[in-house]
Amino acid sequence: MAHELEKASDMAYVGSTPWHGLGNKLPPNQPIETWQRHAGMDFEINKSVVLFNADNGDNKLLNFRNYMDASVLYRSDNLEPLSVVSKRYKVVQPKEILEFYRDLVSAGGFELETAGVLKGGKKLWALAKTGQEVLLPGLDKVNAYLLLATSCDGSLATTAQFCSIRVVCSNTLNLAVQEPLSEPEPVRLAA
Repeated sequence: MAHELEKASDMAYVGSTPWHGLGNKLPPNQPIETWQRHAGMDFEINKSVVLFNADNGDNKLLNFRNYMDASVLYRSDNLEPLSVVSKRYKVVQPKEILEFYRDLVSAGGFELETAGVLKGGKKLWALAKTGQEVLLPGLDKVNAYLLLATSCDGSLATTAQFCSIRVVCSNTLNLAVQEPLSEPEPVRLAA
């Protein structure tokens, strides 16, 4: 499962169906709350203390201790654990990922294109079209997007960046965050 979408309801999109065929297709210009519900982002990431069973060989089955320097992150909807983090870790909530786009969509001419959760909620992303595009030789069209992505498992820092890749899964998210941030070299055509 290279796309790392655990179920079809872990993603929403407008426009063409993603390569993997998963996700909830939405009509254009839906409110943030609709995106949150249909992209599988309608949960909160909660913190709890870390407990461990200290087995010192005395055959006590339950000898729980807590580790005060770390927290367990877990989903509010199904209580599934997401990761263990330090006390200093700043949680970015799924709703915050989408809220980032509220003003950009309402006043800035951006349009949400895809959003979702990967690895059971350990990674989150939302992607919006900026309204800018480039027509390449051969009539290939390249859209400009603004991506906001984060993880709570240490695999990705919270990232906001422009990209030209339509993020619909783990593969395309990895490609998008590895894109160079500088201007590409101009394409030179033979005369």
